[in-house]
Amino acid sequence: MSGCCAPGRGPHEEHAAPGSDPRADLLTIGPPRPAAPRIKGLIDLDGGTFAMGYEGPLANPGEGEGPVRDVGVAPFRIAATTVTNQQFATFVKQTGYVTEAEQAGWSFVFHLLVADPSAVRGRPVGATWWCAVDGADWRHPGGPGTDAARLAQHPVVHVSAHDAEAYCAWAGVRLPTEQEWEYAARGGLEGAIYPWGDTHPEEGRTRRARIWEGRFPDLPDGGPASVGPLPVKALAPNGYGLHHAVGNVWEWTASTWDVGPSAADRVRRGGSYLCHDSYCNRYRVAARDHSAPGDSTGNLGFRVAADR
Repeated sequence: MSGCCAPGRGPHEEHAAPGSDPRADLLTIGPPRPAAPRIKGLIDLDGGTFAMGYEGPLANPGEGEGPVRDVGVAPFRIAATTVTNQQFATFVKQTGYVTEAEQAGWSFVFHLLVADPSAVRGRPVGATWWCAVDGADWRHPGGPGTDAARLAQHPVVHVSAHDAEAYCAWAGVRLPTEQEWEYAARGGLEGAIYPWGDTHPEEGRTRRARIWEGRFPDLPDGGPASVGPLPVKALAPNGYGLHHAVGNVWEWTASTWDVGPSAADRVRRGGSYLCHDSYCNRYRVAARDHSAPGDSTGNLGFRVAADR
């Protein structure tokens, strides 16, 4: 299932740019972590014990959603939104940082968002709606011919966990643990399936999450223009003030995967604009998935947190 939601770079290394370790030329970030976060508007949460997980009929077997268990979380702070293109651009301007996708020369783009088909170098087996696109990176989310500068308040994508951590080091923050992430995403609703309750996001007149609507992967309701992430504050926040806690883009966490042989992978949470009940119902607060920390795709970003 993970390849459906966000394919990994590893199996496609034959398509990567020639050379040694793609991180070899990444710049060292400095100065040392400041005492106070550079990110404004972090939400203070008191923490405490909450019922983490899910074991109902929507659970994905073998992914560690259950059993439901009491988990304690210390007081912490978390961003109301995922990091935007504008915020990431400020970081890059001040540090000269080069992301892993830029170093590799390509990243994965959903097929309806590819601006230049001639830039496609291949597609993963079993998930051909993903395209490995030369020149796709955070600056060019759809590959050549697209410009993140025109999407300033959209979530930054095509960032690896390593890239997210470099940003955090510069900004004086960190990635949330998945326990913190789930606590915050629940918005104070004990045992709820979604950040707003148990009502499916496609039910009712109010749009609650940016997920796939229509027949996946070729016929979205509203046409191709309806595909892709929304601005980070496009939809109403949950009870704690978090926007797009599920849907829109996947979010990296600081936690490592603890199921099966993928212990080096990093947990990601929240689902994305591509989630659909026909193959991926991970736009739930307890749903989890994982990617290698060097992976990057057009539906994977991050939200920051900090200690209190």
